[in-house]
Formats: sequence, C-alpha cells, structure tokens
Amino acid sequence: MGESKYTKGCSGWLIVLVIAALVVAAAVFAIKKKQHHREVLPVPGPPGAINQKYADALGVALQFFQVQKSGKLVDNKITWRGDSALNDGKDAGLDLSKGMYDAGDHMKFVFPMAYTATVLSWSILEYGDQISAVDQLDLALDALKWITDFFINAHPSDNVLYVQVGDPDLDHKCWERPETMTERRPLVQVNKTVPGTDVAAETAAAMAAASLVFKSNNSTYSDLLLQHAKKLFTFADKHRGIYSAGIPQVQTYYNSTGYGDELLWAASWLYHATGDQTYLSYVTGENGDAYADWGRPTWFSWDDKRAGTQVLLSRVNFFSSSQSSNTDMKSLQSYRKTAEAVMCGLLPDSPTATSSRTDAGLVWIDEWDALQHPVAASFLAVIYSDYMLTSRTSEIDCSGKTFTPSDLRDFATSQADYILGNNPLKLSYLVGYGSSYPQQVHHRGASIPANAKTGCNGFQWLSSTNPNPNVAMGALVGGPFQNDSYIDSRNNSMQGEPSTYNSAVLVGLLSGLVTTSSVATSFT
Repeated sequence: MGESKYTKGCSGWLIVLVIAALVVAAAVFAIKKKQHHREVLPVPGPPGAINQKYADALGVALQFFQVQKSGKLVDNKITWRGDSALNDGKDAGLDLSKGMYDAGDHMKFVFPMAYTATVLSWSILEYGDQISAVDQLDLALDALKWITDFFINAHPSDNVLYVQVGDPDLDHKCWERPETMTERRPLVQVNKTVPGTDVAAETAAAMAAASLVFKSNNSTYSDLLLQHAKKLFTFADKHRGIYSAGIPQVQTYYNSTGYGDELLWAASWLYHATGDQTYLSYVTGENGDAYADWGRPTWFSWDDKRAGTQVLLSRVNFFSSSQSSNTDMKSLQSYRKTAEAVMCGLLPDSPTATSSRTDAGLVWIDEWDALQHPVAASFLAVIYSDYMLTSRTSEIDCSGKTFTPSDLRDFATSQADYILGNNPLKLSYLVGYGSSYPQQVHHRGASIPANAKTGCNGFQWLSSTNPNPNVAMGALVGGPFQNDSYIDSRNNSMQGEPSTYNSAVLVGLLSGLVTTSSVATSFT
C-alpha cells in the first residue's frame, strides 16, 4: 500500500512538472511569435490624447480651402482674398459662382474638384469626431458645402453637368488676382451627345458621400445631394464616354485615362449612402470583373480611384452584417485582398514594397506634384489600419511576412512627418506650418499685393524673386525631387504649385493621425 501511494504521488508530481514545462514552452513560443506577429492593439474607442503637432497642421491645412474659394465670400478670414467670379454661370442662366479654384490659377475644373469633395467627405465620415476634438469640424464642413452647393447648380437637368468654368488657355495667359479678372469665362458641359462618364460618376460619388456627411444635421440638403447623385450615376452609366475625349482642351490639364474606376467608386458610395443592394451588385458583378483590377495595386489619385474603391469596399467586408450573395462575398474579398496588396506595396519592410522612394524615405512616383501619391497612399493606410484595429484584425500577410495596424500607421506617420519638416532640408511643405516653408508658392493671388492694379499682365509678380506678399495658408506644394531637393521659385510650378485635391487627402491623413480612435462600423 505504501509503495503504491508513493508511486501514485510521484506520478502526480510528474504530471504537474510536465504541465509546467508545457506552459513555459508555450510562453516562450508566444514570446518568440510576438517578435514576428505582434498582437493587435485594443480598440481605443472615442478620441484619446491629442497629438498637437498634427492638430496644428490640420488647422493650417484646412485654411487652404478658404484661400481657394470662388464667389461671394462669407465670414472671410483670409484678409487678402475677396469676392471673385460672381458672374460665373450667367451665360447659361445659372449661379456657378461658388466652387473652388483647383490650384494656383483661376480655373474651376469639376473632375478634380469632385475628387476633392469625395475625399473631404470620406475624411469627415471616418474622422469627424477627431476633427471635432481639435475644433476644426466647422471649417471642414464649410469647405465641403461650398463645393457641393456648386455641384447642385452645375447639374441643372438629369443629363447635363457643367464640368468647367473658364478657358484654361485664356486663364494661363494672365497673371492676376481672381478679384480683378475680366477675361471671358466660358462654360463647358457634358451631356448625352458629349458624354463624360468619369466626371459625372466622380461628381455622383462626391454628392453621395456628402449626403452622408450632412444626413444628421441637414437632412433636407442631404436628400437633395442624394437625388443628384443617383441621377448623375444613371447618366454616367447609361451614356458612356471619357470626358476629355469629347473636350480636347482639358487633356493638357486633367486628362482622364478611363471611366471604369469612377463607376465603381460612385456605385460604392451610393451603396453606403442608400444601403441599396443594387449598387453593391454593380461593383461585385461584371463591372467589378471589368474594372476592379483585382490583385493589382495602383496609386490613388484624382484620375485613378481603384485603390480608394478597394479600401472603401474593404470596409463592407470588415464590418457588414448583412446577408450577401456568394458572388458579392467573393468579390468583396477580392477587393479587400487587393487593398492589402496596396498596403503591402507601401510598407518599407514588405517583400513587395515599392522601391520608388527618396533616400529619406518619402514614397516618390512622379516629379510633377510629387506629394500627391505619398499623401493619398498614407491616407488610405491610416484608414485601413483603423479598419483592422476596429475589427480586431491582427495582421495582414505580405508574401509570407506579416504586418500589424501599427505598422501601417507608422508608415503614414513617416510620410506626414517628412511633409511637415522631418526631411533633409528641414522644410515644411505645408505653407504656414513650422518656421521654414516655401516662400514663393506658384499661386497668382498669393503672389500679388491685394492693392496692386495689374490687369491681366501682372507677370512681374511671377518673375519676382521676393517672397509672396500674401501667405497661401495651408497650401501643400508639389514637393521634392527624388533626391530630396526643392527649388523655391515661383516659376517652378512642377514643385511649387498647390492644389485643393492634395489638400483634401492631407486633411484626411492628418485627421487620422491627430489622435487614436476606432472608426464607426457604419456611415449611417
């Protein structure tokens, strides 16, 4: 009996020791695994501690929309700006005085303006609580409505959309302030005879997205925007054609390379705005097969909405609880996988990372307007990171190497910090932010004193080597060359011209970085 007891006790201790050893081994394995697969951070919930650097930069960036306003200004805080283009649209019996000048000139091109509004809406929808936390939401909403008011008037009937105000050839022969413009400002439209699927669909996307922004505090206006969005999408889909093919003059400025991406983009936003399954089937059916380029990462820009659509539809895949068809689910998974491929191309340590970067780490794709690609890509990276965080998705796989939401956020932060001055020149590419930023921004209004009487021929201000007399607050200039250099000359439009569409993605990026917060699982 004693021997039996002893043997039994020994066996018990042996079992305990074995279990303890297994626990230790599991702990060691977990620690080793953590070195490669870090656990996802907890969902932070409401906005947390404010990052003052990004909050300050966001406040500066939003001012550029005020600088770019056309029309009769209301509560104007930009002292060197005044009313301009008040007669725009009168030739057609319309009020097209609002809207925004796209860059350093005085043209109103709807294609990039609509992209500006869509991205600004997306930024507010994802990060409105964060923008509000730093007291900038009113500015963002004001900028958006200034554009959508213009779109409502620019769409006077179902199959007509005015897509351009001004003659770019005439406009670029003048160097003058917008307040003193006297040259002719003709109107250009797309219609059933001269179709513009891309520009009409992008405008539909903008109005659908904006309808969600204004839904809770201005339901009548929201409903009006959604009505226009639906009609514009029907027009765009039914009467197909590239707008710049029918309007050759615009090819030099905002040439479109296709319309399939805008159709998918617009249908995606209409699905979010309406919940109508028809729009989801549109992007997951034969149109997705034709235009989505699943598996092939692309760059998000005013001309190419594929990467943006893939991220936006990933939101549906991450959060949707509705019962979708097998076809819808399979296609949504393809959109998400392609969005992950986009992310993998951005992360510097990924096996599929793009090698096109400056020595200091800025993603660099094109010498013209170099910052548009890294800013837009970083905006998407922050959003995708937050989709992962909110859905408790711990990692993505990039050809066998895994990355976490924090890795995506770190990438976006690195690009934002470069733009704000953490670069070899210690130069902030955001005008008005920091102690060192470009002084000769390629911008007519900023370059001419408010009291100057130049007429059309104020070219002495273009060629002047003095700093601009007016600061174009919030202007994001084109950016550096691939060797991280920048030439601060007003004649250097390649590097020195700002644009509203780049400002929109910068606002989105900074809004995502200003504090940590989970995103809402639904826009409605």
